Parts: sequence; C-alpha cells; structure tokens
Amino acid sequence: MPHIEYVLLAASALLLLAVVAGMASDRVGIPPLLVFLAIGMLAGSDGPGGIYFDDAWLAQLVGVIALTLILFASGLATHWPEVRPVLWPALSLATLGVLLTAIAVGWFVTLTLGFSWIEGVLLGAIVSATDAAAVFSVLTMSRVRLTGRLAPLLELESGSNDPMAVFLTLGLTHLLADAHASTLDLIPLFLRQMGIGAAVGLVLGKGIVLLVRRLHLDVSGAYPVLTTALALFTFGATASLGGSGFLAVYLVGLIMGNSDVRERPSLVRFHGGLASLMEIAMFLTLGLLVFPVRLVTVAGVGLLVTLFLIVVARPLSVFVSLAAARLRTRDKVMVSWVGLRGAVPIVLATFPLLEGAPRADLIFDVVFFTVLVSVLVQGTTIPLAARVLRVAAPADIAA
Repeated sequence: MPHIEYVLLAASALLLLAVVAGMASDRVGIPPLLVFLAIGMLAGSDGPGGIYFDDAWLAQLVGVIALTLILFASGLATHWPEVRPVLWPALSLATLGVLLTAIAVGWFVTLTLGFSWIEGVLLGAIVSATDAAAVFSVLTMSRVRLTGRLAPLLELESGSNDPMAVFLTLGLTHLLADAHASTLDLIPLFLRQMGIGAAVGLVLGKGIVLLVRRLHLDVSGAYPVLTTALALFTFGATASLGGSGFLAVYLVGLIMGNSDVRERPSLVRFHGGLASLMEIAMFLTLGLLVFPVRLVTVAGVGLLVTLFLIVVARPLSVFVSLAAARLRTRDKVMVSWVGLRGAVPIVLATFPLLEGAPRADLIFDVVFFTVLVSVLVQGTTIPLAARVLRVAAPADIAA
C-alpha cells in the first residue's frame, strides 16, 4: 500500500498540472478535457508517471459522484425562461435522438465488426449521449455565442440526455449478462427509471426549496455543504428506488436554480467551481484507467466507429428528432456537430466492464478512443463550424 502522503502529493500535483495545462490549452485552442485525459494517461502505468490504476469500480464511483454534482450545477445555472421555448425539441433529442444514435451505431458495428446485435447497440448506447461538461467547457473556451435558440437547446439537451443513455446501457448490459432476459424487459425498466426519476426529482426539488427557505443557518458557508449533501442524497435515494438518479438530480438543480432560495447567487458560483473540480478529477481518473498501448490496437476500429458516429449517426438522429422543430437546416447541422462525447461514455463503459460482459474490454477501449477523437475533431472546430454555417453571433463573427 502506498503511503498516504505520497498519494496526496501525487493527487495535488496532477490537479495543479491540470489547472496550468488547462489554462495553456485555452490559448492554443485545444479543449481542456482532452488535456485532462492526456495527463491522466501520461501519469498512468503506460506513461512516464508509472501510476498503476486498474480499479474500474473506483473509477465508476468517482465518475458517478462527479456527474451527479456536474448535472446538479448545470440545472442550478439553467434559466428556465430561456430553455422553456426549446423544451420539446431538447427532450426529443435527449430520448429519441439517443435511441436512434444507439441503433445506428449498433447496426454499423454489427455489420462491420462482427458484434452481436445487442453488443453493437450497447456500444452505440454508451457513445449516444452528448456530454454536458464537454459541451459547456468547449463553448465557454471557444467564446462562441450561438444565435437564436441554439445555445439553450444544446444546454438542455446535453444536461438531460444522460438518463436515456444510462437506461440503455444498464438494460442492454443486463440482456448480455442474463441469457433468459428479453428485450421486452426494457419497457418496464424504462418506465420505472424515468417515472421514478422524474417523480423523485420534482418532489425533492420542491421540498428542498422549502427546506432551504426555512432554514436559517448561522454560517453562510453551510448552505453549499447542505446543497451538496442534498444533491448526492437525491441521486442515492432515487437510484435505490430503481429510478434514474441523474434525471432526479438535474431536476432538483433546475427547480432550485429557478426558485427564490437563500444564497442562490453564491450557490451557483460554488457549485460551478465544484463542477469544474469534479470534471478535472473525473477525466484524470478515467485517463489513469485506460492503458494507452491498448488504444493503438483498436485505433482502426475506433476511427471507423467515430467517423460513422460523427458523420452519419449523430446527424441522422438530430434531423429525425428535430423534424417537427422550427429550426433552419444550418441550425440542425450545427447541433449535429456540437454532439461532443466526453466523460459520460467512458463512465458508462465501466458498467459492462464490471459485469464481465462479452467484449467489455474491447468496448471500453473503443469508447475511450471515440471520446478522444470526438473532443479533438469536434471540440477544436466548433468556432469554425459556427462561422461557416453563419450561426455565430455578430460579435463572434467580427472577432
């Protein structure tokens, strides 16, 4: 067992390096998320850091906690009057869009790589959701302001599509692990996860608002501690009831952020900073988990899957999901291009890994490679795409 002081020294050094490297990456136009992953990989057993880390359960735990707090912060900072006009298009993207992406990628993987149908759709489900942390980070870094309803649409979609991806991943992993399970079992699982998640989120959201209003804490710094504990409690309570904890915690944050509660401005700032810390910790941990040598062996397969995802599956799901939305074609193309994959797919890839599902190691490596290419290609070209499609605000165009 390593000494505690060495663990703390290594952790603090990685965090400091991530912060400094993230600042430098802003200036050269590289998404910080890519830098965080790279630092984790270099610090791992295949890199000069030599830190051996092969604990998928611990990485999943870090990822779930981080995503919980990131989604809570996202909901807290979301202004309902701005996103309400795009509610139905965003929900269509977050549900139907995720499903169509999973099916399309599953069909491609089954056809070209010899996966079974369930294995292929499982891979597609894992990479189907856009990552709120990745989208917000890249848009902020690129300083691109999108015109019309694009920004709130992307904000609401990326913050609300995780529950559908989690449901598909868990359900398909169960089908692979249990030979007696049927695809029809996914229907009650979906209804249970979404129904309980929405109900608990709404009830706890209203209850937490009343609680925070009535509590008079002597120390203002206690309010962030309270809300952090309540966010984690919301996820744990919802998941223990069989519901979607991610959906519930996002709804709680959304309700709190749009209610008159004590210390709301300071809570938004605190949870924004906490979300940044969680984002760095999550990407560093997931970077440590992967073995870069194995990525080389899946580079060809990973590149094929990524190109199909970016060029075919994502645009197909966007145009079908937004068929009834009053959006220009150029807006839909931009939504297709901003479908970044981030930490969420990597965290989801640990579920079949822990269940010992067939091809779980290969799926994890392909997913990690897909995330790297997605962030590198899409993340670095968002400003260019916005200008070419003429969906950037005038100030950005002039800049």
